[in-house]
Amino acid sequence: MLLKTLVKPKQVLTTVREDVTLAEALETLETSGYRCVPVLDTTGKIFRGNIYKMHIYRHKSRGGDMNLPVTHLLKNATKFITVNSAFFNVFFSIRDLPFIAVLDENNYFYGILTHNHLLEMLSQSWNFNVGSYVLTVVSAGERGDLVDMAKVITKYTSIASCITLDVQQGELVHRTLFTLPADVSHEKLERIVASLERKNFRVSEIEDLQA
Repeated sequence: MLLKTLVKPKQVLTTVREDVTLAEALETLETSGYRCVPVLDTTGKIFRGNIYKMHIYRHKSRGGDMNLPVTHLLKNATKFITVNSAFFNVFFSIRDLPFIAVLDENNYFYGILTHNHLLEMLSQSWNFNVGSYVLTVVSAGERGDLVDMAKVITKYTSIASCITLDVQQGELVHRTLFTLPADVSHEKLERIVASLERKNFRVSEIEDLQA
């Protein structure tokens, strides 16, 4: 579930109404310094899409009528998520956008989720601030590999976080990134690596988070 704390609420955002002109929208964009802002209906409740500064400038440079309504250059009208959206839906919906609109339980505009906020959330999942090392462990992707790797590591220490990559169909190898807690010494690290490799798990990379 998407946490509302990650979302910038409507009250603190710069938005434009659907009945303003392109000239008025450009003035708002110039004043705010943003390259893109949400467009709402006249009630301020319904998300209509986004307006981009570059599209207005392109329209203007080609001699376009700046008194046309902002909806003439509306983009991303179907690009939105809800406050209850699953993480994978959020991740793949936002990847090509500077931000994505977020709707509440009533499908009213609630706010936006920016790329920066999403990246901050992902970085927190790595536990960089409380970790010592990140091990990239290569496995064949067989059933039970993750359990076996975790068993080896937890003989020596707890696991601060775990992220698995390369899980697409047909991949011959998987990479699993384990973040170890801050109290793991270099000596203990070497024992963990040796134990993993004895179990035929190759440690392809070790990142020292304290370096």
